[in-house]
Amino acid sequence: MPYMPRNRPVPASVLGLVLVYAMIAPGGALASGAQDATTSNDAVVDTGPADAAPAPIPAPKVSGIDGPLELDDITEVTVANLKEWSATNDPAKLVPFIDGRSIRGNYPEEVHPHEGRIYFHLKITPESKEHWTDLLGAPDGLRRPVRFSIGLEGHAPFESVHDKANPVLMTVISPVFGATAALVASLTLILFIRLARSTSIIREPGAAPADGSPKAYNLGRTQMAFWFFLIYVSYLVIWLITDMLDTITPSLLGLMGISAGTALSEALIDSSKDSAHSQRRWDLSAERRELEKTVADLRLQRAEPDADPAASPEEIARRDGLDGKIQEAQKRLVQAAHRSSSLDPKKPARATRGFLRDVMADRDGYSFHRFQIFAWTIVLGIMFVSCVYNSLAMPEFSATLLGLMGLSSGTYIGFKFPERQE
Repeated sequence: MPYMPRNRPVPASVLGLVLVYAMIAPGGALASGAQDATTSNDAVVDTGPADAAPAPIPAPKVSGIDGPLELDDITEVTVANLKEWSATNDPAKLVPFIDGRSIRGNYPEEVHPHEGRIYFHLKITPESKEHWTDLLGAPDGLRRPVRFSIGLEGHAPFESVHDKANPVLMTVISPVFGATAALVASLTLILFIRLARSTSIIREPGAAPADGSPKAYNLGRTQMAFWFFLIYVSYLVIWLITDMLDTITPSLLGLMGISAGTALSEALIDSSKDSAHSQRRWDLSAERRELEKTVADLRLQRAEPDADPAASPEEIARRDGLDGKIQEAQKRLVQAAHRSSSLDPKKPARATRGFLRDVMADRDGYSFHRFQIFAWTIVLGIMFVSCVYNSLAMPEFSATLLGLMGLSSGTYIGFKFPERQE
């Protein structure tokens, strides 16, 4: 058996070689760590594109307006980046924004995302009526500068070049239609004024005064003309600005009915007085004809006793009785003729003493019932004009206010009965 030395130390070089081999071997720690590191790096590189954020969509911006910015007209709006925005949004829900407020319900007529163009037909919708009233009410010219953009209802509008520093002009009243309507209204007013000065269109009925002076102005007819022109001109203005036709309110019909009823009642009262005057003339004429016939008959009877020279006392008494009847009939005939001559066949109207005095005074002087209806007419007229100018709508008078106007008119008509016409 060969000899084996005991407890002989292993050389250090051998131990080093064994340690290095263990570390670099496929199953070694160093190889595993390197492989794990490589695997980890590869995983990071492979998953990198899946975690990247998508590119942001450019924000749309209103870059211009082609065409007039006017109610009831087509407006073409150019929008930058509309195509990209429309890929994730519905452009058919866009509405105009004027002075920062949305015109709700005013959706596009046409949308062309690829061209970046949207067409709006500007109109008044029930949701936007209040905003349009603010925009167009109290006009101080044919056009006014406004900020314009578009956007979704309930959201902020798009950025726009037509901001506060660069507003766009919005047409309030079309120059062509405005000039035409102003010409029509002016010609109508001029014609009315000429007729009022030279005819009896708003003057007292009856014959002209004997001295040739113009007849006095009539309160009822003047009030009716006042309301006619206010409603006539207001209707034209509202139509020009808003293009609305159905603007006459029920209370206005009531107001026009009150003014027309006042003038009609006044005319009926004057006509009844004239009819009574004519009836008295007719009765007096019939009485005169009857008396003339009676006198003629009595004279014929009186002539028979004169033909007999030897009249009896009875005949003489009869003749004297006939003479008395003739004298009485002639006396009554003279009285009837005098009363008939005092009744002119056509009573002349009052001569004018100035417009205010004519409408607020009768033949006896100024009267409060005339002043009352005149004052309330002016007050309601001011309210009427203010409402039309600021809100572009005919006023809706309450039943109480109409009742007050009707009470004033009724008081005037009641006092009209005892007014003197002579």
